[in-house]
Amino acid sequence: MSFITDPLKYEFFVHGIIAASLVGGICALIGVYIVLRRMSYIGHGLSHAVFGGAVVSTVMQWNFYLGAGAWGFLSVLLINAVARKKKVGADAAIGVITTASFAIGVAIISRFRRFTKSFEATLFGNILGVTSEDLWIITIVVFISGLLIFIFYRQFLFTTFDSEVAQIYGVPVSWIEGLFSLILASVIIVSMQVMGVTMIAAGIIMPAVTARVLTDSFNKMVFLSTLIGTLCGILGMYLSFYSDVSSGATIVLVAAGIFMIAYLYQMTRDKMLPRKIEPPALPQETAETHSHLHGQEHSGFYHVHEHTHEASETQKKA
Repeated sequence: MSFITDPLKYEFFVHGIIAASLVGGICALIGVYIVLRRMSYIGHGLSHAVFGGAVVSTVMQWNFYLGAGAWGFLSVLLINAVARKKKVGADAAIGVITTASFAIGVAIISRFRRFTKSFEATLFGNILGVTSEDLWIITIVVFISGLLIFIFYRQFLFTTFDSEVAQIYGVPVSWIEGLFSLILASVIIVSMQVMGVTMIAAGIIMPAVTARVLTDSFNKMVFLSTLIGTLCGILGMYLSFYSDVSSGATIVLVAAGIFMIAYLYQMTRDKMLPRKIEPPALPQETAETHSHLHGQEHSGFYHVHEHTHEASETQKKA
């Protein structure tokens, strides 16, 4: 038990482990929606965009959280606006806007060199430097973000799978995407101190991908991802304390290790299960009916996706 209790004697470790568990859980929760939208790059890109806002806030002597948060929120809105153009994909929009924002931060640092050391913690994380004020801000952001995701659970879910059909059914897609962008930017801001700009994307994506490997159910994926993210934060803090390694890097390595275990488990399980014998070919009409009935037996996001697709096709015919 001393292995667990000894680090808790230090106030900086207690602050760090609380921050790591809160940030790990909320990042993993948001990561589910990002992974299902196939926009995994946005976590990495937005963290770099926010870095530019953090530098500008420091130089202009603005409040760090407000300045960087506003910068990140505007970056996401700009990404969404550019990505709507048919000629420019979401990945290209993220690459252009976020790298330009990061370059602004680097350029300002090179101009005002006295700020260089101030941003080492922002780049690589400094969880042991989390103060009581930082911890309160992290707690408030995590609470509000989790509450908003709970309240707008169905709207976020519907928009994630098919935004066009969601709009047809009366979901204010633009407003919902803006709200999600605000949540994402806020979470990345409070995560910078814990994991650093270079590690935030992994904290968002890895738990969600691990949960995706283990289940096809959306509800289970949300629960598993949040649980894995929280555990990674706690385990990473303990391993970092005893190995004297960067906390942000350790948390990410723990998440990577859990992913590999889950992946190997799933591969072994698939090999051990007996192969299904394919039924004989059915006439086209019968096959379509069979496919529809078979799809209704499944729970999770596949079920939602099938119905949104059918609704979309019906709307197009109308």
